[in-house]
Amino acid sequence: MLIGAATAVVVLGGGVVGVGGALAADPTDAPTETNGGSIVEDFSYPNAAEILATQNVKLNRGDGHILLVDCATPPVGDIGLLKVRTTDEQIGADGVGRVCFKVTSSSGWLELEVPGVYEIRGDGQRTGTGHEVTAELESDEGEEITVDVDPDGSTQVGMGADPTASPTMLLRLTVTG
Repeated sequence: MLIGAATAVVVLGGGVVGVGGALAADPTDAPTETNGGSIVEDFSYPNAAEILATQNVKLNRGDGHILLVDCATPPVGDIGLLKVRTTDEQIGADGVGRVCFKVTSSSGWLELEVPGVYEIRGDGQRTGTGHEVTAELESDEGEEITVDVDPDGSTQVGMGADPTASPTMLLRLTVTG
């Protein structure tokens, strides 16, 4: 749609609006096609099907700033890995119910599905270090739970916080600092 002689308004996928040639994307509602059929970023996690088959972790979408990595990846300075622990020993590559993520920016997000999560360990290696991360989870009863992850310590969730609680599914990690 053209407005006036030189200003164009474009709406793509319901989440991208451009005025005068500038586009602002909402990554939670990213487009998959532009006018003319060209494929643009849809935020799908690369090799998600292979990761699901080998590690039983469903990685749905993300902006590329939270990456699944080997838990043996060494820290860089005072920053290590986010470590997600689960009651399901079939989760992850090492058979102990653990998956690890490397944060590569001061902001980012990852939508995923990890069942039976009881602990999330921040990536800081000493007090006062680590990224600010929010975790969104859901209990077996459908209760939505949001927690701020301790940047340099462990945050208990679900059965880790209350042994009588039902298992929780980790649905989203968001880095805010």
